[in-house]
Amino acid sequence: MQSVAADLSTLLADVAPRLVRITAFIAGGVFAANVAVAFGLVRYVAGIAGWLTRPANLPDEVGTAILTTAASTTAGYATLAEYRESGLLDDRATLVAVVMNTFFGFVQHVFTYYVPVLIPILGVTTGAVYVGARAGIALFISVTGVVAGGLLLSEGNVDRSALADIDATGPEDDDRDARERVRDAAGKSWGTLRRIVPRLALVYTVVIWVVSTYDVAALTAVAEPITGVLGLPGAAVPVIAVFTLDTTAGAVTLAETEASIFATRTAVASLLIGSILSFAVSTFRRSIPFQYGIWGASFGTKVIVVNTALKLVFIAATVALLLAPVW
Repeated sequence: MQSVAADLSTLLADVAPRLVRITAFIAGGVFAANVAVAFGLVRYVAGIAGWLTRPANLPDEVGTAILTTAASTTAGYATLAEYRESGLLDDRATLVAVVMNTFFGFVQHVFTYYVPVLIPILGVTTGAVYVGARAGIALFISVTGVVAGGLLLSEGNVDRSALADIDATGPEDDDRDARERVRDAAGKSWGTLRRIVPRLALVYTVVIWVVSTYDVAALTAVAEPITGVLGLPGAAVPVIAVFTLDTTAGAVTLAETEASIFATRTAVASLLIGSILSFAVSTFRRSIPFQYGIWGASFGTKVIVVNTALKLVFIAATVALLLAPVW
């Protein structure tokens, strides 16, 4: 019993200072993100959406949905679903708009997860390169949507007469003063911290305990053939395996690995490979319930297939670029 208590005390003494440091970064990042949203920064970032729709042969009003996605993925998708149900967009045009949405959905995660949570865990250099890689992937997917719209869509895919039955004015102006916006941002930040920090503390503690107690690489050998073929260090095996199940835990696993083992590019490549393998988990855990809820089973399946296929292609290309022998 004394041995268990001593081990637990040692574990907590190791975890607590790191957790406090990460929590402080997360708190600052989440608050800054909510202030940025409250003062309309997300809308400025997403302002490019309007002129993206014209080369894709889509109505300007579709830009409203794309802009909304940067603030709320659910709201953006729901707006597109309304356009499809009203007849403004047919299935092909809707799929093109969904693909174009990708980068703007990513923008939302920059403010709510990548900057306030992931970068503090990974460190500035690795975190910034990873987030930059994910941003580039999302941007190329959105550009693919624009190109596809220009090649595959015509007036026959859009019924502009349906606009008369749609409220496409977008979100109303925010008339709160600066103090109210900051106060609301602080309230939202506290709610986010109450949700994230306990989970992070549990995941962090368990991961540190498992990594320090067990031979994780032996338990997760399913990833070893991939790392061997790609020339990644053996330490990438547990990172990929854990990242497959939980992105935050995977980032923690990487952060706890000795810095000399990973170059920035191999660290980022390992996380991207983990994200490829995690699609199976995330599809059943999140994508199917969300997409089926928005579109129904039939069209929702098409959206999932298209989104997943494009992500796989561009993530694989990014991994190949990162691991190219020219570096």
